Amino acid sequence: MNIKSQKDFFAGLMFMGVGVAFAWGATTYNVGTGARMGPGYFPLMLGVLLALIGVVITFKALVVETVGGDKIGKWAWKPLCYIIAANVVFGILLAGLPAIKFPAFGMIVAIYVLTFVASMAEPGWKLKTTFILATILAVGSYLAFVLALKLQFPVWPSFITG
Repeated sequence: MNIKSQKDFFAGLMFMGVGVAFAWGATTYNVGTGARMGPGYFPLMLGVLLALIGVVITFKALVVETVGGDKIGKWAWKPLCYIIAANVVFGILLAGLPAIKFPAFGMIVAIYVLTFVASMAEPGWKLKTTFILATILAVGSYLAFVLALKLQFPVWPSFITG
């Protein structure tokens, strides 16, 4: 069979791989039944659904003709590195690194840094736009996670709040 869309074909394979991994990992927990769900039920169903979506996307890539064959382009290394670095820095700033006595900077600072580092992946990013986005994300996260869900994690830097 001939691949008619490389992008969809490999995206479908990725979905199937992640879905099977989730479903397989969920079997180590008590799955339960639909009426009495265990802790493994949701990840199992999510994994199966993800794998099914992957099958549909892969099938479509093999059957539906696309203009130019949707070739996979070059790897975008700069955006990839910025996005990964943004997430790593977010985790470090949110919780700190006790092994090297690096303090936790809290959720607000971590969100601002995450937004600025991730925004640098975009060519021609604007400081003002990024600052507005970071503010909206920080306020929204505070409202959702701290006030609405009452989650307990540092909001401000530990050296300020004590």
